[in-house]
Amino acid sequence: MKDLKNYIAGKWVDADNEGWLEVENPSTGEILARNPLSTAAEADRAIAAAAEAYPAWSQTPVSRRVQPLYKLTERIRAREEEIARVLVAEMGKSMTDARAEMKRTLENCETACGMPVLQQGDKLIGCSFGIDGEVIRVPLGVFTLIAPFNFPAMVPFWFIPYALATGNTFVAKPSPRVPMTMQLLTELIAQSGFPPGVFNLVNGDRSVADAFMDNPQVKGVSMVGSTATCRIIAGRCAKSNKRFQAMGSAKNHLVVMPDARMEEVVRNMVTSCFGCAGQRCMASSAIIAVGDNTYKTIGDLFIEDSKKVILGNPLDPRFIDEPMLMGPVISAKAKEFIHRMIDTGVREGAVLALDGRGVTVPGCEKGYFVGPTVFIDVKPGMEIHKTEIFGPVVVILKADSLDEAIGIINAHQYGNGASIYTQNGFYAREFKLKTECGMIGINVGIPAPVACLPFGGMKASQFSHIKAQGKAVINFFTEDRVITERYWPDA
Repeated sequence: MKDLKNYIAGKWVDADNEGWLEVENPSTGEILARNPLSTAAEADRAIAAAAEAYPAWSQTPVSRRVQPLYKLTERIRAREEEIARVLVAEMGKSMTDARAEMKRTLENCETACGMPVLQQGDKLIGCSFGIDGEVIRVPLGVFTLIAPFNFPAMVPFWFIPYALATGNTFVAKPSPRVPMTMQLLTELIAQSGFPPGVFNLVNGDRSVADAFMDNPQVKGVSMVGSTATCRIIAGRCAKSNKRFQAMGSAKNHLVVMPDARMEEVVRNMVTSCFGCAGQRCMASSAIIAVGDNTYKTIGDLFIEDSKKVILGNPLDPRFIDEPMLMGPVISAKAKEFIHRMIDTGVREGAVLALDGRGVTVPGCEKGYFVGPTVFIDVKPGMEIHKTEIFGPVVVILKADSLDEAIGIINAHQYGNGASIYTQNGFYAREFKLKTECGMIGINVGIPAPVACLPFGGMKASQFSHIKAQGKAVINFFTEDRVITERYWPDA
């Protein structure tokens, strides 16, 4: 069993830690590694290393700053399948999902390589009489990341390449449950030519996160997690005048109109709802069928197709390329919470049409598996509709009109993503203009944008107005410096 290390000032170091957390394969219960729970002092050392590296790195021409990113992109691509396997072992998603995650990781690296264009400012000649105006985008210093467990590669790369390419330095904290993916990616970062201290990795839990928020050398914190944690991060960062991105919980809705192509829609919805065992912020967990006939048709078809989902160990050679495979949820605690929410739905009076409790997976008796679970006759306001369950549990509601369906979505506390299935252009236009969510899909089950476009939600799903990835995140990692200039002619 491997003891993981921290990466500080260009060196792998044994952590100054307060204990260890065993990293577990959620499919089998096998212990994969020991993760150090680093102290706040250890985090402060990494921040100090990043602060020391910042002046020289920020003055490095942007064309030079992106060169290590080109090298990193090629190193990741060369070991893409290996990284995906490590990701699957510690997180439990299918290889199909892990490979898709690696593609998005690479996309973000590639997008950030365009920083010589993306970081350009603006200039207005003659903004007044004899006066010109200019906006330049300059880096700020040390930024940090508190990463989630569900996307151990992609989510860190929503931020890291852009922070480095804009001239900042960085300290990342992976989720203590899934540190091995970022450990491997950091090995590749270390080989790619970044100067010591430009990128640092500190393993740990809340002590490290607290240090990120408390240390005055940190200019900003990016975080993806629950809304409850987002509120804490937002409050503490605002109090100390730090920039923050806090992306929280979701309850993503799929609206099905009567004119939708039902067979294709259902296949698409099953993938959206049960990929990654429902443990992704863009997973759809609420279906709204418009009209009685649509409600019955979708309910029947969706339940039958949900029964076709295969439960198993994602690293079992039989399932490596299986698109209908669903792995375990992340932990015993997560499984217990999902079971409690299923019990809650039954008590609330919803009809449990498909029960995923009590499933067994041969050879994975110690794994944390929950099968596809579907509730029908769900009403807005039920706890199973209000709460992000973060597991393979789907609720189906009925609406009499598109306006009613949009009203149900807009009344919800979360506003991450929503999609509509329709062949009617008017319905599609109404939906994308009136639905209060950050990411909208038209005939797609997962409206997650590609890396060159911004990623983020609304309402209680996001606690900052600057979104992740693409050109949008550059505004987080740079300060707009506005210059007004006048020059008098020689006498």
